Amino acid sequence: MNVQAPGRIGAGEAAPGIEAIDVKPVNKAEDRPLYESRPPIHPKLVHGRFRSIKWAIMAVTLGIYYLLPWLRWDRGAGLPDQAVLFDFAERRFYIFFLEIWPQEIYLLTGVLVFSCLALFLVTAVAGRVWCGYTCPQTVWTDLFIAVERFFEGDRNARIRLDRQPWRAGKIGKKLAKHVTWVVIAVATGGAFVFYFRDAPTLALELLTFQAPTIAYVFVGIFAGTTYLLGGLARDQVCIYMCPWPRIQGAMFDSDSLLVTYRDWRGEPRGPHRHGQTWEGRGDCIDCKQCVVVCPMGIDIRDGPQLECIQCALCIDACDDIMDKVGRPRGLIAYDTFNNMEAEAQGGSAKLRLIRPRTIYYGAALAIVGLLILVGLFARESLEVNVLHDRNPLYVQLSDGGLRNGYTIKVVNKRHGEREMTLGVSGLEDAGVRILGEEGLPRFTAAADDVVSLRVYVTVPPQVAQSLTRESYDIRFTMTDDNSGDVVMHDAVFRAPGE
Repeated sequence: MNVQAPGRIGAGEAAPGIEAIDVKPVNKAEDRPLYESRPPIHPKLVHGRFRSIKWAIMAVTLGIYYLLPWLRWDRGAGLPDQAVLFDFAERRFYIFFLEIWPQEIYLLTGVLVFSCLALFLVTAVAGRVWCGYTCPQTVWTDLFIAVERFFEGDRNARIRLDRQPWRAGKIGKKLAKHVTWVVIAVATGGAFVFYFRDAPTLALELLTFQAPTIAYVFVGIFAGTTYLLGGLARDQVCIYMCPWPRIQGAMFDSDSLLVTYRDWRGEPRGPHRHGQTWEGRGDCIDCKQCVVVCPMGIDIRDGPQLECIQCALCIDACDDIMDKVGRPRGLIAYDTFNNMEAEAQGGSAKLRLIRPRTIYYGAALAIVGLLILVGLFARESLEVNVLHDRNPLYVQLSDGGLRNGYTIKVVNKRHGEREMTLGVSGLEDAGVRILGEEGLPRFTAAADDVVSLRVYVTVPPQVAQSLTRESYDIRFTMTDDNSGDVVMHDAVFRAPGE
């Protein structure tokens, strides 16, 4: 027997007359693991209007992504007939009837700004509907979960399968799932590279192993990321990798429609048996169906959460339960904070779509959209860029005349060649000559191409002697010999000065 002196009894000590027992302290920080494995989430299949909407959006978006590179668009002889093609080799973006040159990258910038503002507006009105329905991460995760459900069964079956030892049946199901995931991932990577080169040609080259190495590299990169993010990471991408959950809080206000648990109606919650009265209790029977269908594994009844992607599958699950227990639908629904407060006090719900936040976003959206349209309709089919020689700035000729050298680039965006005549004005008796051309300063601008010209502008000795400043404004003119269209570009002529 261990006899202890009177005093404080510590961990591992015993009271007098009682044998000491080795007891380890619990719930101390040093005994907790520094890393805890992520519990797998197996969302249950649910049926309802929002699940149907998600299926439809998934089918449409995936159909567009996989099939769009194969859509043809006739642009004429010598031009690619792929409807959407980002041709970096030729430095052109073809989007149906639009042909965007590098000089017009501002149009793509405008489209990106327009898309951001549209996302801000939609978020202010209806929360993270982009995340819940059309985000690529959501769409491909839904597809991968559907494949998993096909081979392994619904939620309970998948959980049981994970707990089973590794036998032939389990290995076969897991292998079939992952092989299908890899096929989808490779198809996704392949579809992506088809946007950057003619799809039928590149597809044949990929299958016959004659495609450029870079094509296989990018197929592998996008296949790997699709498999990893859609099949393995899933909800972790939305929680830890995506910045939007942290940003979108600034877009919400008290009138934003969010997937919400109406606690004023559901509490106090608890199990309910058939025939029991509903007096003195809420409509929530604590069945947790809203939790098991959630692809993020959260409980919407805990209130607004960063992890919630507003997919509304919990609404479908809860409505189904409400139908079964004979209670009104809408215990979980799209609602606003203001409506929640009003309804809790017996008031009526009001939807305020027009409010300062949405007005600001809508006005900015309209302005950017108008600027994009103006940019599209104001585009010139012929652009000129003039670059003055830096060294030397001018050349003093043997007869006393002055000569300046220029590099002129002419962008012919028309799908037909042009015969052009070059002229110069701004200096008396100034002459212009295209290096390599004899006679009149004429040149041919090939169809849908850039012409680079080496040009000399010369003034005779009597004019050169009268030039007292170091620079003079001149203007180059490009005249289409057939249509008579004229394009002008200002430049400077350098002189010694006094």
